[in-house]
Amino acid sequence: MRAKISYAVTAAVLVFYFVLVGSRGVMLIQSGTVLTVTFGVAVLILPVIGLWFLWKNTQFVRKANQLAAELDAEGGLPVDELKRTPGGRIDRDSADEVFAKRKAETEASPDDWRSWFRLAVAYHDARDTPRARKAMQRAIALHDGRPVQV
Repeated sequence: MRAKISYAVTAAVLVFYFVLVGSRGVMLIQSGTVLTVTFGVAVLILPVIGLWFLWKNTQFVRKANQLAAELDAEGGLPVDELKRTPGGRIDRDSADEVFAKRKAETEASPDDWRSWFRLAVAYHDARDTPRARKAMQRAIALHDGRPVQV
């Protein structure tokens, strides 16, 4: 729940920032000179890109949470079998061990979104965020019945 609140607060701050930057862009355009209009248009592009990125990221998180809820309802969420250091951090060797198991599971059934979801969690536990995101995107695509990009 704390993560959802943090995400919502961050998103709200970003939207406020985009509105603020956008209003500055409009003010520059209203000045009417060639230079200020050019800068105003350039400044307006930044909030558009930021809003697009925020929207895509929010959709990704929402879909990943839906998959987690569905997998939880089926009793298929990965069990936390990771060893931890006294400080609470995940032991690297333990994460690698679980990752190898999840990778083998995914290779055995490459069209199963559940195995890709569990592989994404293993990547995340191994601190490989880019691959975790790609694996989760693949799980979402397989779940939705969309073609999977390799």
